Amino acid sequence: MDDHTPTAEGPPAADSREAAARLFEEAAAELDRASAHCRRAAEHFRDDQVPRAAAHAWAALGHLREAEQGLEAQARAHRLRASV
Repeated sequence: MDDHTPTAEGPPAADSREAAARLFEEAAAELDRASAHCRRAAEHFRDDQVPRAAAHAWAALGHLREAEQGLEAQARAHRLRASV
């Protein structure tokens, strides 16, 4: 069977891998944004600009949660396919 043959489990394997790749790229982009907000929060805390620092800290957490949500959805789907 080639990578483009649909299976009973769902779409062709190549499509599934591409979807997984996109999910990880999206998670990486969210984590990059979270990282930038963390750095900016640190700058603001050092400059005693606590409200601005807190805003960036919350934004960082939001980006982290967004990345986590996408990865968690894939993990939940894979739990149904894993066997022990």
